[in-house]
Amino acid sequence: MASHVTALSLVGLALAAAAMAADEPTRRWSPEQARAWSEKQPWLCGFNFVPSSAVNTTEMWQADTFDAALIERELGWAEKIGFNSCRVFVQYIVWKHDPDGLKKRLEQFVAIADRHGLSVMPVLFDDCAFAGKEPYLGRQDDPVPGVQNSGWTPSPGHKLVADRAAWPDLERYVAALVGQFARDRRVVLWDLYNEPGNSGTGGKSLALVRACFGWARQARPTQPLTIGVWNGGLREYNDAQIELSDIVSFHNYGNLDAVRGQTAALRAHERPIICTEWMARPLGSRFETHLPLFKNEKVGCYSWGLVNGRTQTQFPWGTKKGTPEPKLWFHDVLRRDGTPYLPAEIEAIGAATR
Repeated sequence: MASHVTALSLVGLALAAAAMAADEPTRRWSPEQARAWSEKQPWLCGFNFVPSSAVNTTEMWQADTFDAALIERELGWAEKIGFNSCRVFVQYIVWKHDPDGLKKRLEQFVAIADRHGLSVMPVLFDDCAFAGKEPYLGRQDDPVPGVQNSGWTPSPGHKLVADRAAWPDLERYVAALVGQFARDRRVVLWDLYNEPGNSGTGGKSLALVRACFGWARQARPTQPLTIGVWNGGLREYNDAQIELSDIVSFHNYGNLDAVRGQTAALRAHERPIICTEWMARPLGSRFETHLPLFKNEKVGCYSWGLVNGRTQTQFPWGTKKGTPEPKLWFHDVLRRDGTPYLPAEIEAIGAATR
Protein backbone atom coordinates (compact mmCIF):
# COMPACT_ATOMS: atom_id res chain seq x y z
CA MET A 1 0.00 0.00 0.00
CA ALA A 2 2.75 2.43 0.98
CA SER A 3 4.72 1.76 -2.22
CA HIS A 4 1.55 2.25 -4.27
CA VAL A 5 0.92 5.64 -2.64
CA THR A 6 4.54 6.62 -3.20
CA ALA A 7 4.30 5.71 -6.87
CA LEU A 8 1.10 7.72 -7.25
CA SER A 9 2.76 10.67 -5.50
CA LEU A 10 5.73 10.51 -7.82
CA VAL A 11 3.44 10.43 -10.83
CA GLY A 12 1.56 13.43 -9.47
CA LEU A 13 4.77 15.35 -8.89
CA ALA A 14 5.98 14.53 -12.39
CA LEU A 15 2.72 15.72 -13.93
CA ALA A 16 2.83 18.92 -11.88
CA ALA A 17 6.42 19.56 -12.92
CA ALA A 18 5.54 18.96 -16.57
CA ALA A 19 2.61 21.36 -16.30
CA MET A 20 4.84 24.01 -14.74
CA ALA A 21 7.46 23.53 -17.46
CA ALA A 22 4.83 23.83 -20.17
CA ASP A 23 3.54 27.04 -18.61
CA GLU A 24 6.99 28.54 -18.07
CA PRO A 25 7.20 30.36 -21.46
CA THR A 26 3.94 32.19 -20.60
CA ARG A 27 5.35 33.58 -17.35
CA ARG A 28 7.43 36.68 -16.82
CA TRP A 29 11.12 35.89 -17.13
CA SER A 30 13.09 35.56 -13.92
CA PRO A 31 15.91 38.08 -13.33
CA GLU A 32 18.36 35.26 -14.06
CA GLN A 33 16.72 34.52 -17.42
CA ALA A 34 16.74 38.21 -18.30
CA ARG A 35 20.41 38.57 -17.44
CA ALA A 36 21.29 35.43 -19.39
CA TRP A 37 19.55 36.90 -22.45
CA SER A 38 21.36 40.22 -22.01
CA GLU A 39 24.78 38.57 -21.80
CA LYS A 40 24.24 37.07 -25.26
CA GLN A 41 23.47 40.45 -26.84
CA PRO A 42 25.89 43.09 -28.07
CA TRP A 43 25.60 46.47 -26.44
CA LEU A 44 22.46 47.71 -28.18
CA CYS A 45 23.01 51.13 -29.72
CA GLY A 46 20.10 51.93 -31.99
CA PHE A 47 17.56 54.50 -33.10
CA ASN A 48 13.83 54.97 -33.48
CA PHE A 49 13.03 54.66 -37.16
CA VAL A 50 10.40 56.26 -39.36
CA PRO A 51 11.45 56.60 -43.03
CA SER A 52 11.75 60.19 -44.19
CA SER A 53 8.82 59.64 -46.58
CA ALA A 54 6.31 58.84 -43.81
CA VAL A 55 4.40 61.33 -41.68
CA ASN A 56 3.20 58.54 -39.37
CA THR A 57 3.03 54.77 -38.96
CA THR A 58 0.06 54.36 -41.30
CA GLU A 59 1.97 56.03 -44.12
CA MET A 60 4.97 53.87 -43.34
CA TRP A 61 3.14 50.52 -43.42
CA GLN A 62 0.15 50.70 -45.76
CA ALA A 63 0.68 49.13 -49.18
CA ASP A 64 0.41 52.29 -51.29
CA THR A 65 3.10 54.18 -49.38
CA PHE A 66 5.43 51.49 -48.04
CA ASP A 67 8.79 52.39 -49.61
CA ALA A 68 11.16 49.41 -49.41
CA ALA A 69 13.82 51.06 -51.58
CA LEU A 70 13.98 54.13 -49.35
CA ILE A 71 14.07 51.98 -46.21
CA GLU A 72 16.95 50.00 -47.71
CA ARG A 73 18.88 53.19 -48.41
CA GLU A 74 18.27 54.79 -45.02
CA LEU A 75 19.06 51.65 -43.00
CA GLY A 76 22.21 51.33 -45.06
CA TRP A 77 23.23 54.77 -43.83
CA ALA A 78 22.54 53.64 -40.26
CA GLU A 79 24.84 50.65 -40.72
CA LYS A 80 27.66 52.90 -41.91
CA ILE A 81 27.24 55.18 -38.90
CA GLY A 82 27.68 52.21 -36.56
CA PHE A 83 24.19 51.54 -35.21
CA ASN A 84 23.27 47.89 -34.59
CA SER A 85 19.54 47.98 -33.83
CA CYS A 86 16.34 49.92 -34.54
CA ARG A 87 13.00 50.42 -32.80
CA VAL A 88 10.02 50.64 -35.14
CA PHE A 89 6.32 51.37 -34.54
CA VAL A 90 3.71 49.15 -36.20
CA GLN A 91 0.13 50.30 -36.87
CA TYR A 92 -2.89 48.18 -35.90
CA ILE A 93 -5.26 49.81 -38.40
CA VAL A 94 -3.04 48.70 -41.29
CA TRP A 95 -3.11 45.12 -39.98
CA LYS A 96 -6.89 45.31 -39.48
CA HIS A 97 -7.39 46.35 -43.11
CA ASP A 98 -4.71 44.10 -44.63
CA PRO A 99 -3.32 41.53 -42.16
CA ASP A 100 -1.42 39.42 -44.66
CA GLY A 101 0.01 42.48 -46.39
CA LEU A 102 1.17 44.03 -43.15
CA LYS A 103 2.85 40.79 -42.08
CA LYS A 104 4.58 40.55 -45.46
CA ARG A 105 5.83 44.14 -45.26
CA LEU A 106 7.04 43.66 -41.68
CA GLU A 107 8.97 40.58 -42.80
CA GLN A 108 10.45 42.65 -45.63
CA PHE A 109 11.46 45.37 -43.17
CA VAL A 110 13.10 42.89 -40.79
CA ALA A 111 15.01 41.33 -43.69
CA ILE A 112 16.26 44.74 -44.85
CA ALA A 113 17.38 45.61 -41.33
CA ASP A 114 19.17 42.29 -40.98
CA ARG A 115 21.06 42.86 -44.23
CA HIS A 116 22.45 45.99 -42.65
CA GLY A 117 23.39 44.40 -39.32
CA LEU A 118 20.42 45.84 -37.45
CA SER A 119 18.20 43.91 -35.06
CA VAL A 120 14.60 45.09 -34.74
CA MET A 121 12.45 46.05 -31.74
CA PRO A 122 8.80 46.27 -32.88
CA VAL A 123 6.32 48.47 -30.99
CA LEU A 124 2.73 47.25 -31.29
CA PHE A 125 0.58 49.85 -29.48
CA ASP A 126 1.05 53.59 -28.94
CA ASP A 127 -1.01 56.24 -27.16
CA CYS A 128 0.78 59.25 -28.71
CA ALA A 129 -1.73 61.25 -30.78
CA PHE A 130 0.00 64.48 -31.70
CA ALA A 131 -2.23 64.96 -34.74
CA GLY A 132 -5.28 65.02 -32.47
CA LYS A 133 -6.91 62.31 -34.61
CA GLU A 134 -7.67 58.63 -34.53
CA PRO A 135 -5.71 56.57 -37.09
CA TYR A 136 -7.22 56.46 -40.58
CA LEU A 137 -6.40 54.69 -43.84
CA GLY A 138 -5.60 56.22 -47.20
CA ARG A 139 -3.78 59.40 -48.02
CA GLN A 140 -2.38 60.98 -44.86
CA ASP A 141 -2.37 64.71 -44.22
CA ASP A 142 0.78 66.54 -45.19
CA PRO A 143 2.86 67.82 -42.27
CA VAL A 144 1.97 71.21 -40.86
CA PRO A 145 4.93 73.56 -41.50
CA GLY A 146 6.91 74.16 -38.34
CA VAL A 147 5.17 71.50 -36.22
CA GLN A 148 6.81 68.33 -34.94
CA ASN A 149 4.90 65.10 -35.61
CA SER A 150 1.79 66.95 -36.79
CA GLY A 151 0.51 63.80 -38.50
CA TRP A 152 1.20 61.26 -35.75
CA THR A 153 -1.76 59.05 -34.80
CA PRO A 154 -2.04 56.35 -32.11
CA SER A 155 -2.31 52.58 -32.42
CA PRO A 156 -4.89 51.10 -32.13
CA GLY A 157 -6.56 54.46 -31.42
CA HIS A 158 -7.92 55.84 -28.16
CA LYS A 159 -11.49 54.72 -28.86
CA LEU A 160 -10.48 51.09 -29.24
CA VAL A 161 -8.30 51.09 -26.14
CA ALA A 162 -11.38 51.51 -23.97
CA ASP A 163 -13.72 49.39 -26.12
CA ARG A 164 -13.65 45.84 -24.74
CA ALA A 165 -15.64 44.64 -27.75
CA ALA A 166 -12.58 45.45 -29.89
CA TRP A 167 -10.16 43.53 -27.70
CA PRO A 168 -10.54 40.10 -29.34
CA ASP A 169 -9.26 41.66 -32.55
CA LEU A 170 -6.45 43.44 -30.70
CA GLU A 171 -5.49 40.08 -29.24
CA ARG A 172 -5.40 38.55 -32.72
CA TYR A 173 -3.15 41.39 -33.87
CA VAL A 174 -0.66 40.79 -31.05
CA ALA A 175 -0.79 37.02 -31.55
CA ALA A 176 -0.25 37.35 -35.30
CA LEU A 177 2.80 39.60 -35.13
CA VAL A 178 4.50 38.13 -32.08
CA GLY A 179 3.77 34.66 -33.39
CA GLN A 180 5.29 35.50 -36.76
CA PHE A 181 8.67 36.34 -35.21
CA ALA A 182 8.51 34.50 -31.88
CA ARG A 183 11.69 32.51 -32.60
CA ASP A 184 13.36 34.86 -35.04
CA ARG A 185 16.87 35.99 -34.05
CA ARG A 186 16.40 39.19 -36.10
CA VAL A 187 13.84 40.51 -33.61
CA VAL A 188 15.74 41.39 -30.44
CA LEU A 189 12.80 42.18 -28.14
CA TRP A 190 9.18 43.36 -28.13
CA ASP A 191 8.12 46.80 -26.89
CA LEU A 192 4.41 46.14 -26.56
CA TYR A 193 3.06 49.63 -25.87
CA ASN A 194 4.63 53.05 -26.34
CA GLU A 195 3.84 55.67 -23.69
CA PRO A 196 0.51 54.34 -22.40
CA GLY A 197 -1.44 57.15 -20.77
CA ASN A 198 -0.13 59.83 -23.16
CA SER A 199 -2.31 62.34 -25.06
CA GLY A 200 -5.02 62.63 -22.43
CA THR A 201 -5.88 58.94 -22.15
CA GLY A 202 -5.42 59.01 -18.38
CA GLY A 203 -5.87 55.60 -16.80
CA LYS A 204 -7.90 54.16 -19.69
CA SER A 205 -4.95 52.25 -21.15
CA LEU A 206 -3.82 50.45 -18.00
CA ALA A 207 -6.04 47.42 -18.54
CA LEU A 208 -4.76 47.02 -22.11
CA VAL A 209 -1.18 47.28 -20.85
CA ARG A 210 -1.81 44.29 -18.62
CA ALA A 211 -3.73 42.36 -21.27
CA CYS A 212 -1.16 42.72 -24.05
CA PHE A 213 1.54 41.07 -21.95
CA GLY A 214 -0.67 38.01 -21.55
CA TRP A 215 -1.51 37.93 -25.25
CA ALA A 216 2.12 38.23 -26.27
CA ARG A 217 3.27 35.52 -23.87
CA GLN A 218 0.76 33.08 -25.33
CA ALA A 219 2.81 33.19 -28.54
CA ARG A 220 5.79 31.94 -26.48
CA PRO A 221 8.39 34.37 -27.85
CA THR A 222 12.05 33.64 -27.28
CA GLN A 223 12.62 37.39 -27.03
CA PRO A 224 11.89 39.44 -23.89
CA LEU A 225 8.86 41.71 -23.51
CA THR A 226 8.89 45.25 -22.20
CA ILE A 227 6.99 48.52 -21.93
CA GLY A 228 9.07 51.57 -21.07
CA VAL A 229 8.31 53.91 -18.18
CA TRP A 230 8.17 57.43 -19.52
CA ASN A 231 6.39 59.72 -17.04
CA GLY A 232 7.25 59.77 -13.35
CA GLY A 233 3.78 61.02 -12.49
CA LEU A 234 2.05 57.89 -13.82
CA ARG A 235 2.91 55.73 -10.85
CA GLU A 236 0.24 53.06 -11.39
CA TYR A 237 1.34 52.62 -15.00
CA ASN A 238 5.02 52.56 -14.07
CA ASP A 239 4.53 49.96 -11.35
CA ALA A 240 2.55 47.70 -13.70
CA GLN A 241 4.97 48.09 -16.60
CA ILE A 242 8.02 47.22 -14.50
CA GLU A 243 6.17 44.41 -12.72
CA LEU A 244 5.25 42.76 -16.06
CA SER A 245 8.35 43.45 -18.16
CA ASP A 246 11.18 40.96 -18.64
CA ILE A 247 13.61 43.80 -19.38
CA VAL A 248 13.28 47.19 -17.69
CA SER A 249 13.05 49.99 -20.25
CA PHE A 250 12.56 53.74 -19.99
CA HIS A 251 12.43 57.04 -21.87
CA ASN A 252 14.58 59.95 -20.79
CA TYR A 253 15.33 63.05 -22.85
CA GLY A 254 17.08 64.80 -19.97
CA ASN A 255 20.67 65.72 -19.35
CA LEU A 256 23.39 63.39 -18.17
CA ASP A 257 22.56 63.74 -14.48
CA ALA A 258 18.91 62.93 -15.12
CA VAL A 259 19.76 59.76 -17.05
CA ARG A 260 22.40 58.71 -14.54
CA GLY A 261 19.91 59.12 -11.69
CA GLN A 262 17.13 57.18 -13.38
CA THR A 263 19.47 54.38 -14.40
CA ALA A 264 20.71 54.04 -10.83
CA ALA A 265 17.13 53.87 -9.52
CA LEU A 266 16.12 51.22 -12.04
CA ARG A 267 19.06 49.01 -11.02
CA ALA A 268 17.03 48.09 -7.93
CA HIS A 269 14.93 45.77 -10.11
CA GLU A 270 18.00 43.63 -10.87
CA ARG A 271 17.17 43.28 -14.55
CA PRO A 272 18.86 44.51 -17.74
CA ILE A 273 18.01 48.11 -18.60
CA ILE A 274 17.38 49.72 -21.99
CA CYS A 275 16.63 53.37 -22.73
CA THR A 276 14.28 53.10 -25.70
CA GLU A 277 13.94 56.87 -26.29
CA TRP A 278 16.48 59.63 -25.76
CA MET A 279 18.44 62.37 -27.60
CA ALA A 280 17.08 65.90 -27.65
CA ARG A 281 19.94 68.31 -28.23
CA PRO A 282 18.47 71.48 -26.68
CA LEU A 283 17.65 69.55 -23.49
CA GLY A 284 21.24 68.44 -23.03
CA SER A 285 20.63 64.92 -24.33
CA ARG A 286 23.55 64.48 -26.72
CA PHE A 287 25.52 61.65 -28.32
CA GLU A 288 28.84 63.02 -27.10
CA THR A 289 27.73 63.07 -23.45
CA HIS A 290 25.32 60.14 -23.11
CA LEU A 291 26.81 57.33 -25.21
CA PRO A 292 29.83 56.84 -22.91
CA LEU A 293 27.47 56.54 -19.92
CA PHE A 294 25.16 54.08 -21.64
CA LYS A 295 28.09 51.96 -22.79
CA ASN A 296 29.91 51.98 -19.45
CA GLU A 297 26.71 51.12 -17.59
CA LYS A 298 25.77 48.45 -20.17
CA VAL A 299 22.46 50.19 -20.82
CA GLY A 300 21.09 49.71 -24.34
CA CYS A 301 19.97 52.95 -25.98
CA TYR A 302 17.77 54.03 -28.91
CA SER A 303 17.99 57.70 -29.91
CA TRP A 304 15.02 59.41 -31.55
CA GLY A 305 15.20 59.79 -35.29
CA LEU A 306 17.56 58.88 -38.10
CA VAL A 307 16.78 60.79 -41.31
CA ASN A 308 14.92 64.08 -41.11
CA GLY A 309 11.66 63.95 -43.05
CA ARG A 310 7.88 64.26 -42.88
CA THR A 311 7.69 63.82 -39.11
CA GLN A 312 9.68 67.10 -38.85
CA THR A 313 11.37 66.17 -35.61
CA GLN A 314 14.03 68.82 -36.08
CA PHE A 315 11.42 71.04 -34.38
CA PRO A 316 10.91 70.90 -30.60
CA TRP A 317 7.77 69.53 -28.99
CA GLY A 318 4.80 71.89 -29.00
CA THR A 319 5.82 74.30 -31.76
CA LYS A 320 3.13 76.24 -33.64
CA LYS A 321 2.38 76.41 -37.35
CA GLY A 322 4.94 78.50 -39.19
CA THR A 323 7.71 78.17 -36.61
CA PRO A 324 11.03 78.70 -38.41
CA GLU A 325 13.46 75.78 -38.43
CA PRO A 326 15.65 75.97 -35.34
CA LYS A 327 19.36 76.47 -35.70
CA LEU A 328 19.85 73.54 -33.33
CA TRP A 329 17.79 70.53 -34.37
CA PHE A 330 15.81 68.77 -31.67
CA HIS A 331 16.10 65.20 -33.08
CA ASP A 332 17.42 63.34 -36.17
CA VAL A 333 20.95 62.56 -37.29
CA LEU A 334 20.96 62.83 -41.09
CA ARG A 335 19.55 65.09 -43.76
CA ARG A 336 17.46 63.53 -46.54
CA ASP A 337 20.48 63.16 -48.81
CA GLY A 338 22.29 61.15 -46.15
CA THR A 339 24.71 63.87 -45.07
CA PRO A 340 25.10 64.29 -41.30
CA TYR A 341 23.48 67.21 -39.52
CA LEU A 342 26.50 67.35 -37.21
CA PRO A 343 29.56 65.39 -38.42
CA ALA A 344 30.98 65.27 -34.90
CA GLU A 345 28.01 63.18 -33.81
CA ILE A 346 28.75 60.55 -36.44
CA GLU A 347 32.27 60.33 -35.07
CA ALA A 348 30.93 59.97 -31.52
CA ILE A 349 28.57 57.16 -32.50
CA GLY A 350 31.29 55.36 -34.42
CA ALA A 351 33.72 55.67 -31.52
CA ALA A 352 31.18 54.22 -29.10
CA THR A 353 30.14 51.31 -31.28
CA ARG A 354 33.56 50.21 -32.54
